[in-house]
Amino acid sequence: MKLHLKVIPKASRNRIVGWIGERLKIQVTAPPERGKANQAVIELLAESLGISGGQVRITSGESSPLKTVELDAAPSILSKLPERPHF
Repeated sequence: MKLHLKVIPKASRNRIVGWIGERLKIQVTAPPERGKANQAVIELLAESLGISGGQVRITSGESSPLKTVELDAAPSILSKLPERPHF
């Protein structure tokens, strides 16, 4: 299952902010250098969803704030994320 993200590095804390359109906004304290922010994103998503870091893979956008991640988990796991707004 794929998730599209908007990542904000060097934030004051690690957190999942919520949805911006079809992208999940995530803030991490790690800087965007040498893969530190990417690793922080993987760890935050894994912890928030109750899965292992090995089940979260960045498939595109490794050097961009707009990322796509692949989750090796059942779609029901998304219920642990903030609810998407309905317009």
